[in-house]
Amino acid sequence: MDSDDYYMESGEEDLYSDGANDYNDGDDHDGDTGFLGDDDEDTSMISSPRSPKSYVVLKEEDIRRQQENDIAQVSMILSLSKVEASVLLLHYHWNVGKVNDEWFADEKRVRTSAGLEGGSVVVPYSEGGKVACGICFDYFGSIEIVPIVCGHAFCSTCWTSYISIAINDGPGCLMQKCPQPSCQVAVGRDMVEKLVSFEAKGKYDRYFLRSYVEENKKTKWCPAPGCEHAIEFSATGSGRSYDVSCLCSHSFCWNCTEDAHRPVDCDTVSQWMRKNSVEAENTKWILDNSKACPKCKRPIEKNHGCMHMSCTPPCRHQFCWLCLGAWSEHGEVTGGPYACNRYSKAKVEGRHDEAEMKREMAKNSLEKYTHYYERWAGNQTSRQKAIGDLEKFLSEDVTKLSDKQCIPETELGFITDAWLQIIECRRVLKWTYAYGFYLPESEQEKRQFFEYMQGEAESGLERLHKCVETEAEVFQNPEDTPKQDFKGFRTKLTTLTSVTKTHFETLVKALENDLSDVGFASVAEVTTLTL
Repeated sequence: MDSDDYYMESGEEDLYSDGANDYNDGDDHDGDTGFLGDDDEDTSMISSPRSPKSYVVLKEEDIRRQQENDIAQVSMILSLSKVEASVLLLHYHWNVGKVNDEWFADEKRVRTSAGLEGGSVVVPYSEGGKVACGICFDYFGSIEIVPIVCGHAFCSTCWTSYISIAINDGPGCLMQKCPQPSCQVAVGRDMVEKLVSFEAKGKYDRYFLRSYVEENKKTKWCPAPGCEHAIEFSATGSGRSYDVSCLCSHSFCWNCTEDAHRPVDCDTVSQWMRKNSVEAENTKWILDNSKACPKCKRPIEKNHGCMHMSCTPPCRHQFCWLCLGAWSEHGEVTGGPYACNRYSKAKVEGRHDEAEMKREMAKNSLEKYTHYYERWAGNQTSRQKAIGDLEKFLSEDVTKLSDKQCIPETELGFITDAWLQIIECRRVLKWTYAYGFYLPESEQEKRQFFEYMQGEAESGLERLHKCVETEAEVFQNPEDTPKQDFKGFRTKLTTLTSVTKTHFETLVKALENDLSDVGFASVAEVTTLTL
């Protein structure tokens, strides 16, 4: 089982529902659902007001069934064969409503544009009762000639080659036209079924099925490697979260197909992911770690400790790394060759050139980026570790803990929920660092408000993570831990889970409102819960 599977079973597909689990010291935990709830609507880790689930995960059989239903519907309404209905739907990107509207507005135009018919029907050239193939120009009996609606006739061998080559070339075979140049009549599925090999038919069917998702504005494939499921999204209106979860347990944003990133918007995520690429930082690295030779202007990287730099041939200019002055000018007045102070003096006098200013700006920019990136990546790593720890707990530790403490596994759900809360909060916290990176420095009130809430949320998360990560193992050895202590651990962990959830709900809500409450809220008004 994939490491995310346990997470999915607990409802990662929508972690912002109104449901919440209440725990107490009693033994009234619901034993029917176990510690991984079956109802996704009631097992969210961070709550926010929302409508019913706005997406559906489609398996291959679901996609095929919907596709066939659309074909049957168009076929029945327009009194066409299923092959003709398929041609129309492919032409109009599987938009049933548009097919019907266009058809009843101008049937003749639709037939011609979609390739259901050409201009005038062509009579194939014949001689001695035999018909000439339009590709190989050999003569064949009528039984060996395969005509289509336009009247152009080709032998079965040429047809097979023509269609097979198109299929091997890719999904463009779905829109294949008559082999006759300038003829726009479509080659339908019936021709494929009749003429090509079993292997080619399989490829065509895959292209045909995938077109239903890829040409449909409401559906997208799950981007997880090897996953064959699609997501049909039906949300409307503003303020809607696009985060969805596939049955394979991969969570992603339906709008941009990046990893799920609520509450940060897609534009910020896109900028951040581009910046994270190595290529995007190359220029910054060069500016930060090299200086241009004062004479030839080529970038030079300092790879030794001393400040005496020598440019490569043919330049060979010798200069000081600190002040970029000629090395021949260094003497006692400057403090000696290895203690140049011209940089500091120039800085006080404001005598930096444009290149030096650029280097300083690049250095500051890179330091800022490194600060946020390390925390973004660190939370991602911690999240993946937490997923692995949850998997281990569910597959191994829960049984041991149940046996050692002499309590049913169904009463250990509070530990599972703590891990799930950690996993979700690590995801949110990770993306808040991308948000913070692009928060303008000029908006000091917003930045201070954001950093305070982020700090409170992160502090609560660290307490929760440390508690479940270190203290849960202790209770697998009952000789050293009385049952009363385990009861106290349960109370502590459930309280920490609730406190952390509250902090992150506040943070998510604030970011989704673009910190608009900064003018009405003060640090003193934010309640900090401590244990």
